[in-house]
Amino acid sequence: MISSATKPVPRHILTYAESWRGGGVERAQLRLARGWIAVGCRVTLIIGDGNGPLASEVPPGVEIVALGRRGLVRLMVALPGMVRLMRPDVIFCPGNHYTGVAFWLRLRLGRVCPPIVVKVSNALKRPDQSRAMALAYRWWLRLHPYFIAHVVAMSPAMADEVTAAMRIPRERIAVIANPPAMPITGAALPTLPAGRFLLGVGRLVAQKRWDRLIAALPLLAEPDIALVILGEGDARAALTTQIMTLGLTRRVTLPGHAADPLPAIARAAAVVLVSDFEGVPGVLREALALGTPVVTTDSSVAVHEIVTGAELGTIVTAGDEPALIAALEYWLSPGRARPVPVPEPGGRAAEEYIAVFESVASV
Repeated sequence: MISSATKPVPRHILTYAESWRGGGVERAQLRLARGWIAVGCRVTLIIGDGNGPLASEVPPGVEIVALGRRGLVRLMVALPGMVRLMRPDVIFCPGNHYTGVAFWLRLRLGRVCPPIVVKVSNALKRPDQSRAMALAYRWWLRLHPYFIAHVVAMSPAMADEVTAAMRIPRERIAVIANPPAMPITGAALPTLPAGRFLLGVGRLVAQKRWDRLIAALPLLAEPDIALVILGEGDARAALTTQIMTLGLTRRVTLPGHAADPLPAIARAAAVVLVSDFEGVPGVLREALALGTPVVTTDSSVAVHEIVTGAELGTIVTAGDEPALIAALEYWLSPGRARPVPVPEPGGRAAEEYIAVFESVASV
């Protein structure tokens, strides 16, 4: 860690987000803010829409500026003036989704723009993109070294992906895991099945491909195994229709966002992730920390860094239904041993970020 005796410690960190509707990027952002405040930093968070389930997780001491409406354009319009007024020491961009805002901010403010640190939160290779879109995205990623000071990757494999995609020098990339999930006292527990169940945790959006998991359920040998998917999003209506069409209304439940999914993860027979693409899936680390096996698609370069052995879980190719069903059957077999808990990394994430902030503030 860089010594604060020789480097100025940034005391004011400004960060931003669209809303608190329950995304993993914003949840990690709030955990980091809690850690930064704990070591004496001032943290300002510009939020488009200040409503949503994550609002209850905002740590005391964060200075909130709510814009009243979500949207990246809204953030782009508001941020340059706010940065000029507040003069933070560093700006933290919490994920890939928000780098367009960072680019615009650097373009508008020029040399007076504080250094921007970006966390890579999602895969840089996107199977959902058309050929033309993929080429445009590749060009966009190669612009990043010109407007950001430093990148944070959440795993070594992701750092390699950043180097290749952005062509940014490795000395400008730090590897810092997200802070681990902690139990939330008093959080409401969603209603869970009395018997064994599979669990999905994540937003109800196209990227997560929960339709694959729902479609696999009636093909399992065990007719009474249930499925719970914790999360919210704009795919709820389509998933609800699929559940009804397949006659699974008694076996599949969508309870919505859970402030603390850890108790449900601990009870599940297995945690399942069927996404097309991911960053570093925190839910896999959370499950393995509790000794719950995982079944996951190869949706990220980081998956093999998390699921390091067959005793922890099974990795399948995205879209391979027979492999998914076989993996689920394996972990649902009676008497199958659960994994030995694997401690989550990221316990010193806040301090490691501060070291990065110190280094860019001194340039």
